[in-house]
Amino acid sequence: MRLFNGLIVLGALACGLLAIPKAGVAQDLPDRFDPAVNEPLASVSNPPQGQPATQPSAQGDLSDSPLYDCACGCGIFEVGTSSMLPTGMNGLMLYLEYDYMDQNKNWSGDKSAPPADNGDKEIRTSFLTPGLQYFFNRSWGIQAEVMLANRYFKTTGGASGNDVVAFDWNALGDTRLEGIYSGFFPDQSLGVTFGAKLPTGRWNHNDDFDDIDRDSEIGTGSTDALLGGYYRNNLTTDGSVTWFAQLTSDIPILFQDGYRPGAEADAALGVYLNGLSIGRMGVSPLFQVLDGLRGSDTGAEASSPIASGYERVLVSPGLELNLHPITIYGDVEIPVYARVIGNQLIATSLFKIIISYHF
Repeated sequence: MRLFNGLIVLGALACGLLAIPKAGVAQDLPDRFDPAVNEPLASVSNPPQGQPATQPSAQGDLSDSPLYDCACGCGIFEVGTSSMLPTGMNGLMLYLEYDYMDQNKNWSGDKSAPPADNGDKEIRTSFLTPGLQYFFNRSWGIQAEVMLANRYFKTTGGASGNDVVAFDWNALGDTRLEGIYSGFFPDQSLGVTFGAKLPTGRWNHNDDFDDIDRDSEIGTGSTDALLGGYYRNNLTTDGSVTWFAQLTSDIPILFQDGYRPGAEADAALGVYLNGLSIGRMGVSPLFQVLDGLRGSDTGAEASSPIASGYERVLVSPGLELNLHPITIYGDVEIPVYARVIGNQLIATSLFKIIISYHF
């Protein structure tokens, strides 16, 4: 019955996310809150731009394909992170997350495309995100984080309009504020998240020739509604193997200066092992499949002709190390399928590391 109820909640969320227009999917990516936990479920105590870019390879040969872009949305970094799930403890957790991607391959439809078809040549981004999660009790919690980013962007432009020019800048990203409800079951195995993304990120960095498009900025300039949910349960009676599912969505509500980023939905389905250790340190290997859908940007400042919007699937092996009160989580996300609208730069792999401290 608990599994049935959990699937009903996630199914309802999925239906809502599928209602997001699928018309495009701009070219960037991280947002967050993640699932998978490094402890077995217990009865009471266990309770995740220049030009659009974004996705993985489409049908096969990944070695020659890349995946995504990340100025407008980066939701794929928001799912599948075991160390972020409620674990039955009230109180405060501080964390620092680092994400990296290098979009350097032109992609069109579901296959590689000639570099000459895309004026953008490379978007390389490092994201550093400090955040906090606080649970008042087993049912209610909050999460807040702000992104700092460094971006290297190479594109065609300059005084002649045909020069290859490059930019490297640091900027504050958008802020995410979310509430968490995990009171469906005593072990916190089912929960929903809700909140808003605030336009604190810089979205107007540019040169004298306007070579940096809105979809290549670090901030989006939009205020977005955030909605998500997660569910996890044991696959074995001894709790040594746990599976989890997670959904997140990012839906722009208010926007400015002629640019509205596409809505985004991301999902994760994965398994992780419990009970392994090296000395005092708990070790939890993890494997997950990630899926992302993003709609095309709209507005006078959006890419024209349309070059934003995507569908993508990634596989992601990961590892969580737990030496209480410190937890370290890391994974690599590798595209196995991607279909993009227009010509977009994509990356062959994405990387994520989270270090958290539980008070």
